[in-house]
Amino acid sequence: MAIEGLKIIGETINDSVPSTHALFESGDVAGLLELARLQDEKGAAYIDVNVGKRSPEFMADLVKRIQEVTRKPLSIDTPDPEIAKAGLEAYAPDRAGGEKPILNSISPLRLGMFDLCAVRPFKPILLISEHVVDGKSGPCQTAEQTYRAAQFLRDQARAPGREMANDDLIFDPGIAPIGTDCEGNLKRLVTAVAMIHDDPDLQGVHMSVGLSNFTVMLPPKRADGSPLKGPLESAFLTKTMPLGMDMIVGSVKRKYQSLPPEHPAMVCLEDALQADGFDVIMRVKEFYS
Repeated sequence: MAIEGLKIIGETINDSVPSTHALFESGDVAGLLELARLQDEKGAAYIDVNVGKRSPEFMADLVKRIQEVTRKPLSIDTPDPEIAKAGLEAYAPDRAGGEKPILNSISPLRLGMFDLCAVRPFKPILLISEHVVDGKSGPCQTAEQTYRAAQFLRDQARAPGREMANDDLIFDPGIAPIGTDCEGNLKRLVTAVAMIHDDPDLQGVHMSVGLSNFTVMLPPKRADGSPLKGPLESAFLTKTMPLGMDMIVGSVKRKYQSLPPEHPAMVCLEDALQADGFDVIMRVKEFYS
């Protein structure tokens, strides 16, 4: 059961997941459809569909077949405009209770993907972990840069012919593994999320991250045998949900929960937010050791 108010975009139908890649490679569409059914049953609000570098026709066919086994709306997940277009064209809102699909994702260098709203209205995931300076894209290093990227993409979403409402916008500030965070990414993210939350012109927008990236490369359990990744992910959500982090691309198998301030994972997270450089890594290592 997810935390109340948290919407999960089920992450499993993604070519980058090794077990799912094997299904793609073997042509096991039945196995892919079973993943859709399972995530639906386990409470996913959306089903992510990422076919990797396969053809637009493959994406279109898979979208149609997934919508035969679930009434949940889909997240068309690709940086390729042609694959995205095929997925949006194939998507049937009436098979998802009239809900718009999500398009994951649009970045400052992929603004042309906004024009796909002419194919079918969608809710964009907007990557605000990068910005453009002098025509070149680069990672946002500060919370201020991340916040300005959100304002820029919000303005693009409101351009004539698009005119997307705040409720359709999903900002992704980018999340990095906490176990290697010596550059202050967690601090940047949390501060930027708070800035967006406090901006009256951004009221009603949504925020999301690929939460599994937060604990990648960490051991699954602490030295005493207790779970490690789940509590740290729950600590992140406990910290950021009051600031508007109401969606994640994540696993329906994880038992995300709100944690009390004294929970060891919360203490670790708060300490990491106060630390700098290599001290963050050492604090996380102390937590799981």
